[in-house]
Amino acid sequence: MRFLLWFLALFGIAVAIALFAGNNQGTITVFWPPHRIDLSLNLVLLLLFGFFFTLYVALRALSVLLSLPGEARRWRLLQRERDLQHGLLDAMAQLMAGRFIRARKSAENLLLQEQALASSDEPLAYGTHLRSIAHLLAAESAHALADRSGRDEHARQVLELKPSRDDVDLVEGAQLRAARWALEDRDVSAAFGLLSTLPKGAARRTLALRLRFKAERLAGHTQAALDSARLLGKHRAFSPMAAQSILQGLARELIQGARDPAQLQKAWSQLEASEQITPEVATQAARQMLLLGGEVALAQQWLKPVWEQMSKSSPSTLSAAQRSELVQVLDSSFALSPGGPDADWLARIEAAQRSQPGDALLQYLAGFACMRLNLWGKAQQLLRQSLLQLQSDALKRRVWVALAQLAQQREDPKAELESWREASKIGLE
Repeated sequence: MRFLLWFLALFGIAVAIALFAGNNQGTITVFWPPHRIDLSLNLVLLLLFGFFFTLYVALRALSVLLSLPGEARRWRLLQRERDLQHGLLDAMAQLMAGRFIRARKSAENLLLQEQALASSDEPLAYGTHLRSIAHLLAAESAHALADRSGRDEHARQVLELKPSRDDVDLVEGAQLRAARWALEDRDVSAAFGLLSTLPKGAARRTLALRLRFKAERLAGHTQAALDSARLLGKHRAFSPMAAQSILQGLARELIQGARDPAQLQKAWSQLEASEQITPEVATQAARQMLLLGGEVALAQQWLKPVWEQMSKSSPSTLSAAQRSELVQVLDSSFALSPGGPDADWLARIEAAQRSQPGDALLQYLAGFACMRLNLWGKAQQLLRQSLLQLQSDALKRRVWVALAQLAQQREDPKAELESWREASKIGLE
């Protein structure tokens, strides 16, 4: 279509010239005393067109001739830029391929080329960026080669850079890299120093939070590590299962580090509600409270949400190990209570047993609760029923020991001896 339009335009121009010049009888007379020259108008127009065309070509040729030195300089600069880009790509490729010595040499050669270009009359506009990236590549290669002095020197070149608005990301990236290297060297104080100098926006990035989390774990700052893990979980830096496992482990570590009931209560108050109802965390906290000689009622209160998860949900959302741990901690709390389990807990245990009459763990707990309340006959019945389905050897051994004690109360030496014999068999196994 475009070709057709051009053809029509040229055809129209040719027709217009033919109409104008074909019957043009005009003349131009030039008087140059004592001469007179008569020229055709068509010839004059042709001569003028030729003159202007010749003048244009001459000026263009002169302009091209005068621009040759500048073109040569630009060509040399372009070749140097291409060499720099090739060197940068080569250093990155060698680093990713694990050829660290070659990567370091390529990065250092790149620095020499950029320095030579910067000292010339036409330095690169992005020379600072290129130099910083080359230093980081050389530092990364030196770190892989265990050359700490060389790594630190290259990193210092970037960190001491006075950043403009366009260079801020490079300096922040160098700080994050240096913090990671410090953590790999297990230099926690240096890592904290580098991370603390980050701006607020950079400090909230996922990479910075990961590094801070690792530093806090190495330093043993459990509470700070727990806060960082929560932020990483919100940023989806971990999978949901991994985040739950990490938060649970840190919460248990925080609880286990308590040395008195007051410190334990403070650690418990610093946990979020979703963490407090986690079975492992709640049972660990209650067990720790009992070991430290704290309030038994408070430990039982911490266990109440987990008990509701176990008794009200069918099937239970708790695993067998979680259920067993919960039952053992509850039994320990009943043993430390002066009068055994209170009326509320008795009602909860009876309601759970009625809804799940064949549950061995509930029979075990109800049997020991009855034993604490001196209901010997019912306790013996429930404990013997639980023996048929209990999976844990530790729980079976405790049941046999309790049956031996009950036989002693009844003054039945034969049953007592049999119970002790069964308990010892489990111990030998």
